Amino acid sequence: MLSDADYSGNGSGARRARKRSSGESPGDGQTLRSSGRQNTTRVKRSNNPPPGQSKRKATETEEEDEQAEKKYRKCEKAGCSAIYPVCFASASDRCAKNGYTSRWYHLSCGEHFCNECFDHSYRSHKDGYETFASWKKVWTSNGKSEPSLKAFMADQQLPFWVQCTKPDCRKWRQLTKEIQLTASLAAAYRCGMKVNNIKIEGPDQCSQPEDLRVAEVSESWWHSMLILPPLLKESPAGAFLSAYYPDCVGMSPSGSPCNVSAAELRAEPCRAVQPQIPGLCPYFQPFYQPNECGKALCVRPDMMELDELYEFPEFSRDPTMYLALRNLILASWHKNCKEVLTAEKCAQHIIVRGLVRVCCVQELDRVLHFMTRKGLINTGVLAVKQPLLPERYRSKKVIVIGAGAAGLAAARQLQNFGTQVVLLEARDRIGGRVWDDGSLGVTVGRGAQIVNGCVNNPIALMCEQMGIRMHKLGERCDLFQEGGRATDPAIDKRMDFHFNAILDVVSDWRNDKSQSQDAPLGEKVQEIKKNFLQESGMQFSDLEEKVLQFHLSNLEFACGSTLDQVSARFWDHNEFFAQFSGDHTLLTKGYSVLLHKLAEGLDIRTNCPVQAIDYSADAVKVTSSNGSQWTAQKVLVTVPLTLLQKNAIRFNPPLPERKLKAIHSLGAGIIEKIALQFPNRFWDSKIQGADYFGHIPPCPEKRGMFSVFYDLDPQGKQAVLMSIMSGDAVSAVGDLEDSEVVDECLKVLRELFTEQEVPDPLNYFVTRWSKDVWSQMSYSFVKTGGSGEAYDILAEDVQGKVFFAGEATNRHFPQTVTGAYLSGVREASKMAAV
Repeated sequence: MLSDADYSGNGSGARRARKRSSGESPGDGQTLRSSGRQNTTRVKRSNNPPPGQSKRKATETEEEDEQAEKKYRKCEKAGCSAIYPVCFASASDRCAKNGYTSRWYHLSCGEHFCNECFDHSYRSHKDGYETFASWKKVWTSNGKSEPSLKAFMADQQLPFWVQCTKPDCRKWRQLTKEIQLTASLAAAYRCGMKVNNIKIEGPDQCSQPEDLRVAEVSESWWHSMLILPPLLKESPAGAFLSAYYPDCVGMSPSGSPCNVSAAELRAEPCRAVQPQIPGLCPYFQPFYQPNECGKALCVRPDMMELDELYEFPEFSRDPTMYLALRNLILASWHKNCKEVLTAEKCAQHIIVRGLVRVCCVQELDRVLHFMTRKGLINTGVLAVKQPLLPERYRSKKVIVIGAGAAGLAAARQLQNFGTQVVLLEARDRIGGRVWDDGSLGVTVGRGAQIVNGCVNNPIALMCEQMGIRMHKLGERCDLFQEGGRATDPAIDKRMDFHFNAILDVVSDWRNDKSQSQDAPLGEKVQEIKKNFLQESGMQFSDLEEKVLQFHLSNLEFACGSTLDQVSARFWDHNEFFAQFSGDHTLLTKGYSVLLHKLAEGLDIRTNCPVQAIDYSADAVKVTSSNGSQWTAQKVLVTVPLTLLQKNAIRFNPPLPERKLKAIHSLGAGIIEKIALQFPNRFWDSKIQGADYFGHIPPCPEKRGMFSVFYDLDPQGKQAVLMSIMSGDAVSAVGDLEDSEVVDECLKVLRELFTEQEVPDPLNYFVTRWSKDVWSQMSYSFVKTGGSGEAYDILAEDVQGKVFFAGEATNRHFPQTVTGAYLSGVREASKMAAV
């Protein structure tokens, strides 16, 4: 008995993500035929009566003509343009070809098979049944969608279509049924090519007209007439998505064998194992695995994101085609991120039968441009020779203010898109709060140098593009007390538990509190700690109290502020969003090498501090402190938060009150660094290869003063230590000379290594970010009474002319170079879309 899907006229396989190829038409050199709109007139037989026959004979002839006309049946699919369908299958000896059949089965406008070919594969006593049954077994074991006969025809019987690669031709040709399309054939195909010996039949094959059905594919209605969505074979995404049902992610179950069987997928619903792909950077994980969540810059391969639905609403009902293309593009980019990914490179991997391949290739440009504009592909330090986006996405001119990570990212993206960009920088160098120092024999970041979470991190992408290796930081951090004693790891673990428990109680407290009920984080921490000790009857030992202070100093380091200024409600606002996971690494060559690569080829004007932005007219006018002026259609402001708070740039008209309120609700955090070069690695015997070690403060007043020391030459060739000053320690050293800060640091080190001599340093530096006129801060935090929403408000553009980027505009990833970089990519995308 036939299934409803096979007998339902327009019904069957688009309910789930199921596979399908489509399309058939004449091969090269065959007579062109159309699905019906252009050439649908059939010539009736004349049967002219011989002289002398009566009028009755003429009438009989007309009746015969009418009977003959009834022998042709049109497609029953409502809206199908094929009045006289042609069977593409020719599987049965009794195939109707272009004649009569009791029923035509519709796959697309221009692709039908007759009832005789249906029976040939569907009926168990027919010759084609065994082939269908074997295919059905494979489909069922790998896929989730129904293995209907229509799916079989689309997946196995439709001929392939391929486009001529000659630039002055680009016509689509139908291959003969026995020819299998491959990526290499698609990349090299020319009209008239004999596939077996790659021999061209003649010089004029491109002059042959294109099948008329190809033109119909471009019509808006064509896609809606597809019975089954396209499912790709041999997609580059296959290696990434082996834990998914192929037909749920745009791939064919017959051409995408799973490493995991369907039974295993059902039995193990919590699988989240990343596939191991040879040659792929382990930090590249663009797709969520089943039941995985909370990973930054990751997409569900079986579901469209909100911004994708907004851009491509036509795929909202059945996203299969979009998912197939998007997953192919993402996989191809991550397999080779060192070259521009073009539509031509992707198109050759679209292996699907039928005219739907023409549709997929036509849609590819739109999807590729969208993903490029969003910074999902063709990003990082990539240099391009031709604009990546069409003219409609390019602003005539953009001015970017600030050559830090955000400004450089935006300028690089915009220039790659094809926009003219001028970048104005107040300093005599680029980088902003990224500033690397090589005076100590190794690269030491005066600003950022650590990457927190490398999986899908764009910093890891740029390192891969440049061939730079990052040093993975180990988890071991021994804590030493003054006097040189190592702290029992059990005590550290216990106090780490209490520390996190206190923060958990803070989280519970804020659940029912409004913004007006906010309190300083430090105040809540002390209150909760006091209540806990009273209610439990416990008492922390002197050492346990000191270890707790060490953990609190790390919290102040993370916030960039003393805890009495930080909001208890929103101190960790970004943790509600997916964050970067995986290894924490040290950029031994520093961030600057990445930013200088981003800056290559950009029009950067240093020593140009901007003092005014006038956006009252159609064009935006930017004025520097020396009186120079520039005009552009759009301006991107990437200066540090402090400069906005102190009105270092005058805006005309003034910025909206909503934005000003957000600017002042955030805090400008400060940490300082000290780095020392020694004649020998005196710490090696005690630290035993760890990347860092901790210093337990002797009293709460010393909290944050050199709490952690980092070994900046993990290979052990140079003797360089770097440490941090955070919280109250920043103000404590603010008025000291650099040499005095070094003396304080040496006192601590000599207390930690009492068993041996700690030599005087050969060289050193101390940072002064709080006194840096063009920064005056390290990174932002939410002040008491503020809100994480302020980051989003700060990121809003003004009148579509003035845009904002920087770490203080990135609610998901504030306080980081990664967040600053991504904010620049975000604004470039916005400016290209406006």
